[in-house]
Amino acid sequence: MYRKDQLPEHNKNAHEIDFEIFGEEMQYVEIELDPQEGVIAEAGSFMMMDDGIKMETIFGDGSKNDTGFLGKIFGAGKRLLTGESLFMTAFYNNLTGKRKVSFASPYPGKIVAIDLLEYGGKFICQKDAFLCAAKGVSVGIEFSKKLGRGLFGGEGFIMQKLEGDGMAFVHAGGTLARKVLQAGETLRVDTGCIVGFTQDVNYDIEFVGGIKNTVFGGEGLFFAKLEGPGVVYVQSLPFSRLAGRVLQSVPRGGKSKGEGSILGGLGDLLDGDNRF
Repeated sequence: MYRKDQLPEHNKNAHEIDFEIFGEEMQYVEIELDPQEGVIAEAGSFMMMDDGIKMETIFGDGSKNDTGFLGKIFGAGKRLLTGESLFMTAFYNNLTGKRKVSFASPYPGKIVAIDLLEYGGKFICQKDAFLCAAKGVSVGIEFSKKLGRGLFGGEGFIMQKLEGDGMAFVHAGGTLARKVLQAGETLRVDTGCIVGFTQDVNYDIEFVGGIKNTVFGGEGLFFAKLEGPGVVYVQSLPFSRLAGRVLQSVPRGGKSKGEGSILGGLGDLLDGDNRF
């Protein structure tokens, strides 16, 4: 457990928000804001909010690390490198009394609440995993420090880092696994299945090895090697895998692949949906 006084002084600014996560497979997080409290979120994750909450589109993440014109440009540029929008959305409660705002998962899976204070003020996650966070949390980029990750890491090359002393929320696809690694203990994971990990975890890319594995394995040429100590979150269904399966099933040339029946195309003629 890390103490708040162990964090850098400039990060002691996150708002202390209350929250509740609802749902099973398509979850959303409801955040309760006291007067003058705020939360930042990825564009497109907003679900609903109470009357009286002010919504504002901002450059970067709106933390103290990107104040000033140049700071805002740099903060927005960092987000562009991770493939995210230049803008984020901030929600503020400017009235008296408590107000609630909710953010939804982009696809089936789980929302993970990350208390940055418990992890020494920093958590590293996949570039598309971040959902929302308390105002004051900094959302930046974590570059690979090893050549292997940069050349072969794929989805894991440029990751996001969440810094501060507040709550942050990330999304995992499918079923979530939380692994606590002891010092020297290793875990090998598909690069796309990593949700995030604590800052003490050593992360690198390894070659699968073996000619049969390389040519016929179907699992990619590389996997991620995570070495403890630290906590690792793993998802069973990364969005890239889900999207790939959907694209494979899209009819080409006007012909369906017929996955819905053991009879294939004949089954399509017999089912109840034959619209032209």
